[in-house]
Amino acid sequence: MASSRSRFVEVCCPQHPEAHLIEDYRAGDQICSECGLVVGDRVIDVGSEWRTFSNEKANNDPSRVGGPENPLLNGSDLSTIIGPGAGGASFDGFGNSKYQNRRSMSSSDRALINAFREISNMADKINLPKTIVDRANLLFKQVHDGKNLKGRSNDAIASASLYIACRQEGVPRTFKEICAVSKISKKEIGRCFKLILKALETQVDLITTGDFMSRFCSNLGLPTFAQKAATHIARKAVDLDIVPGRSPISVAAAAIYMASQASDDKRTQKDIGDIAGVADVTIRQSYKLMYPHAKELFPDDFKFSTPIELLPPL
Repeated sequence: MASSRSRFVEVCCPQHPEAHLIEDYRAGDQICSECGLVVGDRVIDVGSEWRTFSNEKANNDPSRVGGPENPLLNGSDLSTIIGPGAGGASFDGFGNSKYQNRRSMSSSDRALINAFREISNMADKINLPKTIVDRANLLFKQVHDGKNLKGRSNDAIASASLYIACRQEGVPRTFKEICAVSKISKKEIGRCFKLILKALETQVDLITTGDFMSRFCSNLGLPTFAQKAATHIARKAVDLDIVPGRSPISVAAAAIYMASQASDDKRTQKDIGDIAGVADVTIRQSYKLMYPHAKELFPDDFKFSTPIELLPPL
């Protein structure tokens, strides 16, 4: 039997063999750039078909070649998701949709997708980057696969996963900030937080006053020198053990209050409490401990608009 050999035919213009060919993707033609002769037709386009057939107009990738693989899903996300129908052919005589997604997706993947969507929505509301979203998704996936938190709602686990991811990535958020964009109570998020750490045998770094200072001062519209003074006051108060047992958030809020009262850019305890997510009385309690040591807490180069002696005692 004679072996067949593949032949490679070079397509070129017979009149201008060296001329470059122009490919018309719409018509599938190859055209000589010199004389315009069509030297090849019905050429198959092997690239992506950049058309969208879904109802989502804001889709970033309108190709029909499928979405990117998601290693967090059991099927690597290679499943069919049917978009909502708009025409009459999409519904039966009783008004029910003819095509359902439940047949092509397991309940486990459906729970994961809903949780990932919830984490992404929460992160968008408080401007968290994708790296934190990815870490939170991974934490949720580990808890979900291990079945460690049976009886807890997926929304609570998702909120706690986002909180842990923020801590692990070095941009911590308070429980109240997570609670504000979640449907779950602060107490339930705190419970899931402890359970996840225990189940996954992981840990998070302790939060400090410096973790929140720049964000709080920026949201309050305080100048840089006031932020530096507040950071110095809070760090000094912790080093001198003036505020034992007080949370870093309340110490940071009290330090901001003290620094602002000594400058021209004064802020009330209520203003600071609304940004920091702590009650006025909590700020007052920490400030009460720091006030007698005010001379030791302020940096040496701080320019006082209000002398220390005239700072509010409470």
